[in-house]
Order: sequence, then C-alpha cells, then structure tokens
Amino acid sequence: MNEKKLGLPSVIAVGVGLIVATSCLMSLGQGAGSLGISFIIAMVIACFVNIMTALSLSELNALMPNLTGGLAQYTLACMGPFAAIISMVGGYLVCNTICGSVECAMFGNTMNSVLNTGIPSNVFCVILLVVLIAANLNGLDIFAKIQNLVAYGLIFSLVILGLLGIFGIGTGTKVEQPLVLTMNFGEIFSYVGLAFFLFLGCEFIIPISKDVKNPRRNVPLGMILSLIIVCVMEVLVVLGMHNYTPWEVLAADNSPHVLYGRSLLGNAGVIWMALVSIFAVVSTVNSVISSLSYICAGMAKINLLPAVFGRKNKKGAPYVGILSIGGVMIVINATGLSTTNQLSFLILIGSVFWMIAYIISNINVLILRHRLPKAPRTFKTPGGILCPVIGAAGNVFMIINIDSDPATRLRIYMICAIIFLALGIYSAVWIKKVMKLALFKPLPVHQVMAMENDAYQVARKRKEHQIKVDNAHLHVVDY
Repeated sequence: MNEKKLGLPSVIAVGVGLIVATSCLMSLGQGAGSLGISFIIAMVIACFVNIMTALSLSELNALMPNLTGGLAQYTLACMGPFAAIISMVGGYLVCNTICGSVECAMFGNTMNSVLNTGIPSNVFCVILLVVLIAANLNGLDIFAKIQNLVAYGLIFSLVILGLLGIFGIGTGTKVEQPLVLTMNFGEIFSYVGLAFFLFLGCEFIIPISKDVKNPRRNVPLGMILSLIIVCVMEVLVVLGMHNYTPWEVLAADNSPHVLYGRSLLGNAGVIWMALVSIFAVVSTVNSVISSLSYICAGMAKINLLPAVFGRKNKKGAPYVGILSIGGVMIVINATGLSTTNQLSFLILIGSVFWMIAYIISNINVLILRHRLPKAPRTFKTPGGILCPVIGAAGNVFMIINIDSDPATRLRIYMICAIIFLALGIYSAVWIKKVMKLALFKPLPVHQVMAMENDAYQVARKRKEHQIKVDNAHLHVVDY
C-alpha cells in the first residue's frame, strides 16, 4: 500500500458513488413532482452550500493532510474530543449505516419487482452485502475497480435517460403539463432540506487521500467535480421527467425513478432504471463500507474508538471496521427492519446529523484560521472566511427547512435531541474513563497529526504498559 493508486477519475467515482443513491433518486422524483422544475432552484442552493463545505474540508485536509479519521481529527484539534465523537458517531457512523441498510432494502425490492422471483427481498440484500464485504476485504485495488465501474455506469445511464426525456425521443407517450408548479420562494425553500440529501457524501474522499495521486489537486477538485456532475445529472433527469411523467403521479409514487423509466421507454425503461438502481445501491453501499471502515481506523488511532478498529489484514484493509459495519447492515436487513416505512423518516434525522457535522467542519476552518493564521496550507478557501461562513449558515438554514410539515420537523428535532443526549453520555464516559482527557480541550494540531503515525501508537502502548507495571510495583511495595 506504499504506492498511491487513485487518480482523479477514481476520486470522482468515490464522490459520485456515495452521493447518488436509490433514496436520492426517490427524493429527486418527489421534489420535482411537488414543485415542477422549480425544484431545480432548491437543488442548486443545496449543491452550492455543499460546495462551500467541500472547500472548507479541502482546506482542513490541506492543513492536516492524510488523516484517515477526517472530520474526527480536525474536530479533535479544534473543539476537543467531545465534539469529535458526537459529530462522527452520530453524523457519520450511525447515520450512514442506517442509510446503507435502506439502500440494500431498496435493492432487494427492485430485484423482486423486476424479476418476480418470489425470493424474500432481504435475501438479495444479504447476498449483496456479503459480496461487497468480501471485495473490500481484498483491499483498495478491488474497491477502486468496483467504484469506477458502478459510478461511471450510473453517470452514463442518468445522463442518457435525462436527454432522451428532454428531447422527447422516448417510446412512451409525452404528457402536456406546466414546467413550473410554483414560484413561491417560501415553498421552494421548504424543499432545500430534501434537496440537501441529493448531495451528501463527497467528503468520503478525505479518508482515502493518502492513496490519491497528487492529493493537493485531486482531493478538492474531485469533491467539487463530484457535486457538480451529480447536480447536472439530476437537473437533466428532472427536465426529462417533465415530458413523460405527470407531476402529481410522480410526487405520489414510491419509486418515481422506475415510474419515469416506464413512462419513457416502457419495459425497457423499467429494466434500465432497475439497473440504475442497482448501480446506485452497489456504489453507495460499497462506499459506505469502505470509507466508514477507514474513518473508524482513523478514530481508533486517536483513541476515539477502541484500538481494535485500527487493525488491518494482509491486503491493508481495516477488516474490523469492514466486518463490523457490514455485519450490522446484514443484521438490519436480515431482520427486515430496513424495509419499514419509518426509515424514510430516519433518513431525515440522519440528514440533520450530517448537516451538524458539516456546520462543525466549517467552524473548524474558522477556528484554525484564527488560531494558526500563518500555518502553511496547500489549499485555502477563496474569499477568506466567506466560504466557511456561507457553508455553516447554509446548513443551519437547511436544518430549519428539513421538512415542509411543522409537526414532522418537531418530531425530527425531538428525536435528534434524544440521540444527542445518548451520544453525549457515551462520549463523556468514554473520554473521562478511557481517554482521560478534558471534554472540550482541543489537542494541538501537531499531536493530532503525530497520532496518524504507527510509531506514535507503539510509543503510546509502551507508555500505557509501563504505567501499569509501575502501578503494580507500587501495590507490591505498599503490601
């Protein structure tokens, strides 16, 4: 693993791979069905805010490069261990494990709807997870090959399907309907929270930055290009949907992307959209398993998670993280929990945690700009502090507009508060009893950077062992 193996195309594939998911295709159809092409305004706003956050994350990576824990290590150096654990465990590990399980459930449902095999949907889910776990256990080379195939297959499919609809050259019957259902900006803004879900995940490029060729250029460029490519793809699909799917039917359908495929190309469109769904699921779940396992390994290095998560196999893959994350997803899908209607609601809850993690990322940039203004950075956000301020404010705005229904928003806020409380208790106990650190005292940047080195971990273990030996010796003397 000494040789850097990922070029810009593979970096973009990682970003696109996690951003575009089956649940995103559903959100796209529901948003377009509710607003018409006005939903594109909400999409552009959400994409722009996420680009601001991507720029902030790129600066953090430029100041503290090659950290596999990503946001956890940045936050440890800026706000201390309590915020680091809250943001990572809530905003990434739990959220993405749930979202990945939802994707697997949609994969199983899609397979059943197309093939009509009679086999339970969760069987397909478990088979998919076993295959992807095995692939990731074989190391980064296998991961990159899978990611490139599914991500670029997905880009090609969505662009072609969008263009067929835009130019009206599908085999289905065209519909006559208004382009715009509303230009009420209050109503459009209420869908920015939904649009946010369409652009999540490009920051998962950060944990693999050590394995990227020319990371100074390819990491920030890959993140930004991933977001722009996804936005263009989804705009094309929305414009194509206008010509072939009635807005009101699109908004009410549980699988709007499959509906569009049927309306556009008949049975061929159903099969094609099923393939798109499979591409999206494989790409997303593969990225979740791989990227989260590297994040867990990075967090273990700085003692935010048990050290066992840092173990790697002969292929260099963090196998404990891969098996743990993949195993939890198998259990969720095997029990059928991921097929319940409430999981769509849980995705919104996860999105709030993700937004909070993004807010923390932008604030981290502002803290380090103030604390280390002259520290060398290979990349800085343009416009001074403008990008992180816009990024943080934009995510606050999207939390406020997470759902158009006030009662649903209140339920989301209450559940998030309960989860925060539980994570807060866990974090406080772990930090005090295991890490033995102050909750809100940041660690120096150079110390967090040193933690990434294996020699630091060896020295830390020797020190801990020596302390135990000394304590045992004192007990013997006292006796």
